[in-house]
Amino acid sequence: MGNSFSNVSAFQSLHIVMLGLDSAGKTTVLYRLKFNEFVNTVPTIGFNTEKIRLSNGTTKGISCHFWDVGGQEKLRPLWKSYSRCTDGIIYVVDSVDVDRLEEAKTELHKITRISENQGTPLLVIANKQDLPRSLPVSDIEKQLALHELCPSTAWHVQPACAIIGEGLPEGMDKLYEMIVKRRKILRQKKKR
Repeated sequence: MGNSFSNVSAFQSLHIVMLGLDSAGKTTVLYRLKFNEFVNTVPTIGFNTEKIRLSNGTTKGISCHFWDVGGQEKLRPLWKSYSRCTDGIIYVVDSVDVDRLEEAKTELHKITRISENQGTPLLVIANKQDLPRSLPVSDIEKQLALHELCPSTAWHVQPACAIIGEGLPEGMDKLYEMIVKRRKILRQKKKR
């Protein structure tokens, strides 16, 4: 796999926070990653946390501590506490719920503008791509105005279907790649 993934032993466990509006599919993503099967979920009141050793793609064997934080409006102020000092942010978007994309954009920009989160790698999971009328990734990129994020924030939009797991291994590979690259840059800055 080359040098970028040879640092696996250097990481004890990656801290990943999973955010997004309610009903976007965050908990479905979490349990698909954990059990590699569909788990029927209920709305998250508060948060779910799981330590997961990833089992697919180039991240196979990487240990991650995931925090899946509820997306209801009253819970969003908590996002700041869970996202501080995280290795990566996964932001799950419902690709079919076009009416709430502006709200999703507002919340995403709020959380990425916090000084501690600037530069934190961001994986946007464009969930529910299996459904009719789901927006393509290019439209989601535009609607979320990802090009307006802090220039130091690496981001990737991954089309996915959490129910069957399609796209999740590729998304996790990309997030891990961005985390490794960021850590390398931060190490180089410390040496100067």
